[in-house]
Amino acid sequence: MAGREDGFRHPEVTGPQDAVWAQELLDHLRPTGRDVRRVVAWLADTVRGEASLQDHTGALLGGTRLPREADLDADLVADIVAGRIASAAWEGEGRHLRIVRVERPGPSSAGVLAVARTTPFDRRASEIVTHTAQVVEVLLRARETALAGRRLERATSDLRLAILQLLMVEDTVSARRVAAGLWPGLLDTDTACVYVLEGDAAERDRIAEECLDATREQALVVRCPAVDGHVIVVTPGEAAGAALRSLIERHPGVFLGGSVRQSLARTATAYGQAVSALAVAHFRPDKAAVYAERTHPERLMDPFALRDWTARVLRPLDTLPHHTRAELLATTRLGLEFTAVNAAKVLGVSRNTVRARMERVEGLLGTDFSDLTVRAAAHLALNTQIGLAEIPAARGDTQQAPTRLADLLAGTAVRAWAHALLGRLDSDARDLRRTLRTWIAAGGNSERAAQTLGMHAQTVREHVRSAEPVLEHRLLAAGSDLYEVVLAHLVLGDLEPPVLDRANPGHPDSPVHR
Repeated sequence: MAGREDGFRHPEVTGPQDAVWAQELLDHLRPTGRDVRRVVAWLADTVRGEASLQDHTGALLGGTRLPREADLDADLVADIVAGRIASAAWEGEGRHLRIVRVERPGPSSAGVLAVARTTPFDRRASEIVTHTAQVVEVLLRARETALAGRRLERATSDLRLAILQLLMVEDTVSARRVAAGLWPGLLDTDTACVYVLEGDAAERDRIAEECLDATREQALVVRCPAVDGHVIVVTPGEAAGAALRSLIERHPGVFLGGSVRQSLARTATAYGQAVSALAVAHFRPDKAAVYAERTHPERLMDPFALRDWTARVLRPLDTLPHHTRAELLATTRLGLEFTAVNAAKVLGVSRNTVRARMERVEGLLGTDFSDLTVRAAAHLALNTQIGLAEIPAARGDTQQAPTRLADLLAGTAVRAWAHALLGRLDSDARDLRRTLRTWIAAGGNSERAAQTLGMHAQTVREHVRSAEPVLEHRLLAAGSDLYEVVLAHLVLGDLEPPVLDRANPGHPDSPVHR
């Protein structure tokens, strides 16, 4: 039995044969060859024997288990693992065995490298075993360091996602508390912008790292849990937008969509805006777009009437506990913006949970979200609800009749907006406007719309897809863009108005009063 010094020493080369095995062993330290199992296999082949690498519990880390007659003595192995001896030799029944202690990262985690062969160990074979043990130690430490680094990266990424999910459900207090530990001051702001970068899913990790560098880690950078090719950036600073635009200029296949500045509580709204802008970015030569680049119908409505209508539509939810109401509103808002599956991934819940919450809201509002006109009206109410505190209360006329959706859509400015938007389709000889109107009335179902129009479903989809670049709105995916186009049809009377007040018998739009 013998001891040895810790640390890796380069093999002493004394002859041509020594130079060959020493070089082969050192090659295993190259970045392309760092594999403990390959090193152990190389050792067995080089000394013309058998080799086995085990941890302190006896679990095999590399090589093959030695034959029964050469099984390791448990007490001897325990002494080696404990560090009482560094190596041992044994021979008998025509076999020769060498056991060497191998240090592994972590407390009480040493292992043993055992080599058996039918001929005695000469100086060359003994040196190969000793130096191989040192190389194995280096590789094990490198692997553990790499694993620790990946665990840290994964934990940090999960933490960023958790912060985003808290912002999505308007829990800004908890989001700030979580962020304060690792990124002090990151969310010490009342407003922020959301950007979404889209590129090849295989390149997403590299894009995310470049986003962190571009924003100097002064932004919340999250790998989107719903879309593999998306990276979400929430930034309070003004410089991030320019930095991200510079980033996409260096990557031909990357596009950028940005929101207008929103309060932190409206992060979900800002995210939806960024995704909508991203669709427009695909038609722009600079591959970037910001949601504020076009007029939105709610900005053209009477703010007093909009506040009154929103409060009345959502009044059935006012009886719920505050946290339950906030949870239902946030989930429904995202569920209307995206599919249930993607909304669930963004929120970190199951899709069944998303559907159950939305069904509960449907029941409270007495309506059906399968109707696109209902979804558009509900989307308007839910997004207005976030900013109710910013809209002046009433004008003092308590005797005024309750506001209806038709009242909101009857304004001169809103009608001019609707005419201008849908009028873009009139020049197309395929009558895209008729196809789009029929498709919306069919709940966005191309097959049902095709039956009404007497054409193939694929033709319907092609017409709707052709309308997207003309209107600069995403239509085939649910979200703000589609709902704006639905509202435009409602403004012009091209679609039947929805009813959202069945759960409120006191409202003039309720069936009781019609």
